[in-house]
Amino acid sequence: MPELLNFLLAAAIILIAAKAGGYVSIRLGQPSVLGELIVGLLLGPTVLNMFVTVPWFVGDTHLTDSLTLFAEIGVLLLMFLAGLELELGELLRAGKVASLAGTLGVIVPLILGYLTARLFGMGSTEAVFIGLALAPTSVSISAQTLMELGVLRSNVGLGLLGAAVLDDVLVVLALSVASVLFGVSGETGSLWIILGRMLLFLAGATAVGMYVLPPLLRRVSKLPVSQVITAFSLIVCLLFAWASEALGGVAAITGAFMAGLFLARTPYVNRIEEGVSAMAYGLFVPIFMVNIGLQANLRDISGNLWMFALALTLVAIATKVIGSGGGAMLAGFNRLDSLRLGIGMISRGEVGLIVASVALSQGMIQQEIFSVVVFMIIVGTLVTPLLLRQVYRGDNPGPAKGKKEVAGNTGVEYDPASRED
Repeated sequence: MPELLNFLLAAAIILIAAKAGGYVSIRLGQPSVLGELIVGLLLGPTVLNMFVTVPWFVGDTHLTDSLTLFAEIGVLLLMFLAGLELELGELLRAGKVASLAGTLGVIVPLILGYLTARLFGMGSTEAVFIGLALAPTSVSISAQTLMELGVLRSNVGLGLLGAAVLDDVLVVLALSVASVLFGVSGETGSLWIILGRMLLFLAGATAVGMYVLPPLLRRVSKLPVSQVITAFSLIVCLLFAWASEALGGVAAITGAFMAGLFLARTPYVNRIEEGVSAMAYGLFVPIFMVNIGLQANLRDISGNLWMFALALTLVAIATKVIGSGGGAMLAGFNRLDSLRLGIGMISRGEVGLIVASVALSQGMIQQEIFSVVVFMIIVGTLVTPLLLRQVYRGDNPGPAKGKKEVAGNTGVEYDPASRED
C-alpha cells in the first residue's frame, strides 16, 4: 500500500509540474514540451532530486521503475497519435527523402562520433559504441513539436517520420554488427537472422494493418461495449509495439507508429484520436517528458569530462543537421526545408538511451561516459523544439488538409467534415 501511495503522490507532483512548465513555455512563445523537459531536470537528481528530498519517496526502490513504465507507455501513445496524423500514401511518397536523410543521418553521426571519442582518448571499442549512441533519432519530441506547429503532414514532417523509421532499423543493425564484432555476450543470432526478423515483422505487420485491422474494427465497433473503439485501438497499439521489439527486433515505438498509421485509414480515426489523446496527454505523455530529466544526473560529469561532453553534444547536433539535412537536400528539398528536417532529427531521446544502456550493461562504456551520453541526449532533446520553433518562425503553413491543429499538448482537433465518423 505505501508503494501505491508514493506513486500517486509522485504522479500528482509530476503532472502539476509538467502542466505548469508547459503553460509557462507556451506563454514565452515556445512549445510546451520544452517546459516539461526542463521541469524534469529540475525535479531530478541534477537539481532537486525529489526521490531524496521528499520523505515518502526515500527508500522506495519501485517508484522509479513504475514511473519509467508509465513513461514508456507515454512515448508509445505519442508515436501512435503521430501515426494517426498521417496517411500511408503520403508517407510512401516521402520514400526518397526518408531513405537519403535516414541513411546519412546514421552514417555521419556514427563516423564523427567515433572520431570525437578517439580524439579525447577513448579506446576503439568504446568509441564505436559512443558513435552508435549518436546515430539514432527519437522522433517523438519532434513529432510533438511539429503537431503543435501544425506541420506534421508537411513534406518535412513526412520525410522526418520516414527517415526516423529507417534510422531505427539501421541503428539496430549497426548495434547487432558491433555486438558480433566485439564479442558482446548474450548475442543470440547472426546478422542475417536479425535482418530476417525485421523484414518478416515489417511484412507481417503491414499485411495485418492493411487487410485485417479495418474489417475487424468494423465488427468490433458494433459490440455493445463501452469505449470499444478506444479499447480496440489501445490493444492494437500495445500489441504492435510488443511485436515490433519482441518479434522483429525493432524498437517498440516503431510498432506503435505503424499501428496509428494503419488505423488512420479507417473511418473511425476521429473517435480513436479523441479517446487516445485524452488519456495520453492527460497522464502518460507528461510523465514521459518529465521522466527524461528524472533519469539524468548531470552531477556525475566533472573535470575534463565536461570538455568531452560539450564537444560530443556539438557533434551530435551538427551531424544530424549535416547528415539528415544533406540527405534531404540531395532528395530535392530546398535549403530551408532541409535545415528543418535535419534539426528535427537531432533528438536522440529514449532510443539513444537504449543504445547507451546496452553498451553500459555489456561493459563497452564506463559509467561516467554513460553520463556524458545522457547529457548529450538531454541537451539535444531540449534544443530540438527550440530550434524547430525558430526555423518555423514567421512561416504559417496553415492547417493540414482536412484537419486543424491546436496549440499545446492537447492533441489534434479534427475538422468533422474531413473524415467519416
